[in-house]
Amino acid sequence: MDARAIIAKLRAEQLASKEELAWFARGLADQSVSDAQAGAFAMAVCLNGLDEVPRADLTLAMRDSGDCLSWNYDGPVVDKHSTGGVGDCVSLVLAPALAACGAYVPMISGRGLGHTGGTLDKMESIPGLRVDLDENRFRDVVSDAGAAIVSASANIAPADKRLYAIRDVTATVESLDLITASILSKKLAGGLEHLVLDVKTGSGAFMKTTEEARALATSLVRTANLAGCPTSAIISDMNEPLASSLGNALEIAEVMAVLCDGKTGPLLELSCALGGVLLNNAGLAENVDQGTQMIAASVKDGRAAEAFAKMVYAQGGPVEFAQNWRRFLPEAPVIREVKAARDGYVSGIDGQMLGLCVVGLGGGRQVESDVVDPAVGLSEVIRLGSKVTKGQPLMRIHAAREDQADRAEKSILNAVSIGDAAVTRPELIHERIVS
Repeated sequence: MDARAIIAKLRAEQLASKEELAWFARGLADQSVSDAQAGAFAMAVCLNGLDEVPRADLTLAMRDSGDCLSWNYDGPVVDKHSTGGVGDCVSLVLAPALAACGAYVPMISGRGLGHTGGTLDKMESIPGLRVDLDENRFRDVVSDAGAAIVSASANIAPADKRLYAIRDVTATVESLDLITASILSKKLAGGLEHLVLDVKTGSGAFMKTTEEARALATSLVRTANLAGCPTSAIISDMNEPLASSLGNALEIAEVMAVLCDGKTGPLLELSCALGGVLLNNAGLAENVDQGTQMIAASVKDGRAAEAFAKMVYAQGGPVEFAQNWRRFLPEAPVIREVKAARDGYVSGIDGQMLGLCVVGLGGGRQVESDVVDPAVGLSEVIRLGSKVTKGQPLMRIHAAREDQADRAEKSILNAVSIGDAAVTRPELIHERIVS
């Protein structure tokens, strides 16, 4: 086959065959396709799109360009993926809760991207915990604890890794087809039997409108199902941070407050909703409502906390983390309240600005080589629609230095809008997409 012929087909809005897409993906992985050809391929797909079947074919071809895991357990192998938001630590609540309900969760996660936090960075704020496990250790942790949260090996979907880098410099990142293939190729390489997707919409999400989120969710669900992995999606609101803390150790503290201290709120609500869909689809619950109740029960009776503790210890963390988590998490030396400048109601929260504020404090990366400070971030973030009086705290800054706190305070005051009229907070769950 010839890369030029495949690119010419796509440029002319003709369908590329399954075999041609598989050949191109192998060429991306083994470098026999040049950067110029990869860029032309990405641009042709971005401009002309792919039909549903070729999109699934490309996803499977990229999945098969590297290692594909397989599992042999006495329960279903499931996973969840989020398109990214601020204060979104659902994976850390959901994975152990699913394990407590009889599922196995080999979760291959990522690091922070742009203004959104990364699950791996949050996990690494626990002393000693490792996410770079080899395959044998990964299998052992999933077998013993029921769940593991790890980084991808270098040979998981290498075609996607190459194409993603090309897309980043050729203005083709926003292609719905390529986003879909990128997300699913990595997830499906993990050997999943069932998947649920949390597609965010709002000020703190990559998809700002419900229409954009619906288009992505539909593309992901249809493609995953065509690729043989039963998948559903929830479109959830990201017009304010999901948890009341942003930042790596601070979000771990939020998770432990849910798992160990009975804290309720949007983080637990969304975890239960996503888990209910997965347990139903995987046959562990008779319907979504029962699955939702099962997740909630595993949190309430402590089984999810026990599963989380087992996972943390199996990945190198402290053996008594669940009992003494406050003692183990790092704390920032500068803690400052940001106070409302006037009376009124919180009428808007720019989640992207808050996420970038955490990055500016050192809680994320501005360039790939940056070292993340696990202690910094924001806590006690006020909720959308709250009534405030002048001088009332809007949130707390956790910073390494006073000058960083100064800059963060200015950003926060710009990110939180206070108006005269009361506003209604959007529903957390906008839609469910099953097929």
